[in-house]
Amino acid sequence: MDAGKRIVLAARPVGEPKESDFRIEPMPVAAPGAGEMLLRTLFLSLDPYMRGRMSDAPSYAKPVEIGQVMEGRTVSEVLVSNRDGFAVGDVVLSPHGWQTHAVSDGKGLRKIDPALAPVSTALGVLGMPGMTAYTGLLDIGRPQAGETVVVSAASGAVGSVVGQIARLKGAHAVGIAGGPDKCRYVIDELGFDACVDHRSGDLPAQLKAVCPKGIDVYFENVGGAVFEAVFPLLNNFARIPVCGQIATYNVTEMPAGSLRTSALTRAILTKRLTLRGFIVSDFAARQGDFLRDVSAWLGEGRIKYREDMVDGLEQAPRALIGLLRGENFGKLLVRFPPGG
Repeated sequence: MDAGKRIVLAARPVGEPKESDFRIEPMPVAAPGAGEMLLRTLFLSLDPYMRGRMSDAPSYAKPVEIGQVMEGRTVSEVLVSNRDGFAVGDVVLSPHGWQTHAVSDGKGLRKIDPALAPVSTALGVLGMPGMTAYTGLLDIGRPQAGETVVVSAASGAVGSVVGQIARLKGAHAVGIAGGPDKCRYVIDELGFDACVDHRSGDLPAQLKAVCPKGIDVYFENVGGAVFEAVFPLLNNFARIPVCGQIATYNVTEMPAGSLRTSALTRAILTKRLTLRGFIVSDFAARQGDFLRDVSAWLGEGRIKYREDMVDGLEQAPRALIGLLRGENFGKLLVRFPPGG
């Protein structure tokens, strides 16, 4: 069998990652042993959390070590199986990262039903981003009919699902996105009630105009200036699921004028705000509910999604750097050619 390829972390980035922080290497494609199987990657998910894995700062998960394969979820095909319960040709969700092939003992794998939806959706609307949106909004945000739900990065893999579920629950859904094309998509295709472009100037005034009753739920994906614009509009008893802080992932120090801790904590008290950080694994027990509900909504056409594909493992570093700049439009995936 031809040799495979992998991308490893070559250096820890300072500020924005560079392509030189990654290294592509050939790798042997080993034959699976007893109880193992050989997987070939079909799609690789690129996600903002990967920037945190490149750092050795304390976090909720171990960092990728220098010289180690970059972490990531994949959709993969079983090429050879010596393991009961898995057959050649099965398609699985796998945690094996930025590489064309992997040998697996089955740990951490989940079979994907190609009849349910395109298999790539297991990395997006029916995968970790979709479940993040579902659990963060419903379990922490708890939107009620008639309330206003605002979500940042609204055209992205998580934000797009948050707003659509908010609408299904009878809430007024407002997105924040970067650029007029993304805002049009959020309103015209996804059905949000409104979307404001954080790049067009005077975000606080724009946001106030489309949230005349204030904000009851703010699903936080971005942080920085976007949160600063949202903060004064939060209603009493507002809920803020904190999913990500992509605006700050590459900064080496916080910018001057950032919201002061004392102002934030005072508002938490006086407005009785609920802020909760979370990661999707906190709600692992909800996976069955998520797959049942979102796959049904998807099949009924009540939830839509968009994928942003790049072709070939070699494109992954550049694509991840672009993702952190907000250059992607939809769920960012690397598509592998036949044979890897």
